[in-house]
Amino acid sequence: MNRILIAVVAFVVWSAAAFGAGWAWRGDRAEKADAERQFQSGTAALAQVNEVRTTEHTQAAALADIGAKHEEDRRAAEAVPAAVVDDLRTGNLRLRDDLATCNTARLSEAVAGAVERDAGAQLRAEVAGALVRVARDADDQVRAAQAVIEADRVGPVAPSEGAR
Repeated sequence: MNRILIAVVAFVVWSAAAFGAGWAWRGDRAEKADAERQFQSGTAALAQVNEVRTTEHTQAAALADIGAKHEEDRRAAEAVPAAVVDDLRTGNLRLRDDLATCNTARLSEAVAGAVERDAGAQLRAEVAGALVRVARDADDQVRAAQAVIEADRVGPVAPSEGAR
């Protein structure tokens, strides 16, 4: 009977050891699968974050280019009134009659003196220069705003497309 008892005990010990080894192997595989899923999830999240950052940087660069172009246009617009006044005085540019006759308080040129006519002509030239500057500033502002909206809705825009 000792041999049978020893065989039974050996079989029970052997079965318990096999069960324990299988249980440990199964747990290790589950932990490995969890680690692989976490790694893949982290890698995907990192790739997505990098893609979003790249898009943000590209759009920020496009918007910075639009802003720089707008500031350049604003600086260039400062010379417009003086150029219009000079062109009006030299005769290279002429005003339409509706702008030239907008001053209703002025006396007719037949009655007005030479000084008053010269002052009126100079004032009209300066007003025309200021009007051209205001119109150009408004156009530049609208172009820049449209470029910003387009860049925001469509995605990154090349500065040459968005600024002009």
